[in-house]
Amino acid sequence: MLPVALIALTLVGLLTFWLHRRLVVAPRWSTRWRYAVSALLVVLTGLAVLAQAGGLRWGSADDTRPVAFVALSWLVVALYLVLGLAIAQLVALSLWAVLRGEHRRERRTVVLRRVNRAAAVGVTTAALGATAYGIAQARDPQVTAMTHDSPGLPAAFDGMRIALVTDLHAGVVHGKDFTQQVVDRVNAARPDLVVLSGDVVDAPFQRHRTEVAPLAELDAPLGVFAVIGNHELYTGTTREWLAEWERLGVTVLENESTTLARDGATIRLAGVHDHDGTGQWAPDPDRALAGTTDAFTLYAAHQPRMALDSSGRGVDLQLSGHTHGGQVWPFDLLVPLQQPMLEGQAAIDGVPVITSRGAGTWGPPVRVGADPQIPVITLRAAP
Repeated sequence: MLPVALIALTLVGLLTFWLHRRLVVAPRWSTRWRYAVSALLVVLTGLAVLAQAGGLRWGSADDTRPVAFVALSWLVVALYLVLGLAIAQLVALSLWAVLRGEHRRERRTVVLRRVNRAAAVGVTTAALGATAYGIAQARDPQVTAMTHDSPGLPAAFDGMRIALVTDLHAGVVHGKDFTQQVVDRVNAARPDLVVLSGDVVDAPFQRHRTEVAPLAELDAPLGVFAVIGNHELYTGTTREWLAEWERLGVTVLENESTTLARDGATIRLAGVHDHDGTGQWAPDPDRALAGTTDAFTLYAAHQPRMALDSSGRGVDLQLSGHTHGGQVWPFDLLVPLQQPMLEGQAAIDGVPVITSRGAGTWGPPVRVGADPQIPVITLRAAP
């Protein structure tokens, strides 16, 4: 882990230095502005690294949340600054090549300074605007109606509604108020079943347990169930979190299944540990799906690629998240390198999968091009 951390820190340092060159040096601002912008770059980047590494530890989680919010939002601003200023630098280099043959060096210097200043101001304005838009979008997860038709669904379950809550990421940035908002919207949709498909939390248990307290208010006739995602594993307090969920009335499926009954008919709901789990947290689809092949089976698995391991095992619908729909453009272009689908509905190796963009965010509390969602899925018995 140490070499990876050193590489990441080196990359962050080099990008920060490059931003300093493009925002401060190339435009040739006055000395006062140079010092101010340079100091701001260093402070924001340092706080972002600390926040992402869980290093903001003074006071309570509520005390550090505003600082984490600003610092992690800066990461998106920095992303768009890098993309925009890289294009601007190519333009400046092209102009330099065109003007290089001119005899008046002063004119070339003036033109390049004007171009670099315009780029610095314009790109910064655009980056701040895109991030502000993304912050507003991320704060407002919407209930999304979906329908899944299946010939194997018992008639008694025709019209059953499932609320799929994924990637809440309660913790450093998302506090109790955000969890309450999601719970209120789920309950307002009046689902028959609630499935929390991983990454409910994103921080150690002892400091952040109050963030998930509203989960106790989730209300569904067929119950509230959950599986772990990769971020529950990263907290280092996985068992404590699972015990807390159970205390709040959420049934945790640990490589196991349960029976759901309605009007004399039954279906199965299976849940498996996350793809990244090892040891006691390793996914075991054989165990999770044992005894389900003759029943209509819902399968809660955090990552959509886990359908590759459940193919041919009688899964009628897999419920997943993890991808965030990319969360911030252009990362939606990179997700398919790891996952077989980005969002929505698809068949993966013959397994029908619904993947939610998720209700919360990881890292920056920002969403650009991937609005947060709470899918409410209506099951239909296809003829």
